[in-house]
Amino acid sequence: MRSIRPPFAARRGRGARRGSSPVLAAVCLTAALALTATACGSSDDTAAGAATSSAAQNGDGKITIPDDLKDRLKEHGIDVDKWKDGAWKNWDKDDWLREAEDYINPIIEGLWNPDRMREAEDPDKDKGVDENDLSGDQGVTDPTPAPVTAKAVPTAYHDNAPEAGKLLFDSPEGTMVCSATVVEDPANPGKSNLVWTAGHCVHSGKTGGWYRNIAFVPSYNNDGATAAELATATKEELAPYGVWWSDWAQTSDQWIEQGGATGGQGAPYDFAVLHVTPEEGGDGKSLEETIGSALPVNFSAPAVPKVASITATGYPAAAPFDGETMHQCTDKPGRLSIVQSDPTMYRIGCTMTGGSSGGGWVATGADGKPALVSNTSIGPVSSGWLAGPHLGTVAKGVYDEVSDKFAGQ
Repeated sequence: MRSIRPPFAARRGRGARRGSSPVLAAVCLTAALALTATACGSSDDTAAGAATSSAAQNGDGKITIPDDLKDRLKEHGIDVDKWKDGAWKNWDKDDWLREAEDYINPIIEGLWNPDRMREAEDPDKDKGVDENDLSGDQGVTDPTPAPVTAKAVPTAYHDNAPEAGKLLFDSPEGTMVCSATVVEDPANPGKSNLVWTAGHCVHSGKTGGWYRNIAFVPSYNNDGATAAELATATKEELAPYGVWWSDWAQTSDQWIEQGGATGGQGAPYDFAVLHVTPEEGGDGKSLEETIGSALPVNFSAPAVPKVASITATGYPAAAPFDGETMHQCTDKPGRLSIVQSDPTMYRIGCTMTGGSSGGGWVATGADGKPALVSNTSIGPVSSGWLAGPHLGTVAKGVYDEVSDKFAGQ
């Protein structure tokens, strides 16, 4: 039997659309950014979308949703009291909640069972991409990089890429998947519950709304079992460090206002930060304490030509991959400019496909230590290269606000 736990509200931060209340996000690539099919995944399951809500805490420590908010959500066909019974599957486009004050992401314990986790796959495998979309008003764009063959990460994944994991959620297209990374929390050193992913793994962009049932699984399929071997795997085998639901998230205003299914609109601002909590309450340890690691985020990484090497990590789900195993690509980045006025993106050769979106890009900093400098955002459906945003002021604003929100908690 599934139980449900109430949602927290979320809001966009600096560089994110300002609303009177928070905005929670968590989503994956549902459409191939006309440069991409590199992101999420979907099964045939009915899916979910999104909204944001304001929650209040009563005297006994339980979270309750204000009656006026419940009434407002009901006007959009959302009955929170029935959420655990499948009400989240209501995808009437007229009622698909988009604004900051409408988001809800209550925990439905047991929803992410082994079958649903395994079946999340890339929904964009049949969509093509015209790379001529890159022509026109470009800033500085280097020649297309040679493809770099994605290599399987050695098992156990926790020993080699402990911060990486899979992001699961529901959308109108089905049960979907992105990749994500555990990052440090400056307000809670050593005890971070922050996860970095792509903005399109948070919100569908200018023509859509928020996704539902967003959850992070660190070191998914830690032992690298094959799809056949996973057919009878337990939840503990697929998620050895637990399932962590997003109770707060922020993305950039630019992604929400510009992000689209084609053309790479909003891609230079395609990033998001989630705050997560364990599905079953856990043992009081943070995500960072549970997995033993978190990556710092470098918001002042040097210009693209000065970065010697970047390693991108993710769970590619579109053919020839199956989404069950972790892969990496390492390459010297080049430059990609979608719109001349927007920041130039990093671009590397890489054959990872849909499902890898949101996965962390790591480079060695001036201190000689690894740090997250970007995330997978776009790439051609045919694969061969990936591009990710250069993290600057807007990204730092989103990150700082999520950190500040949970300072000392």
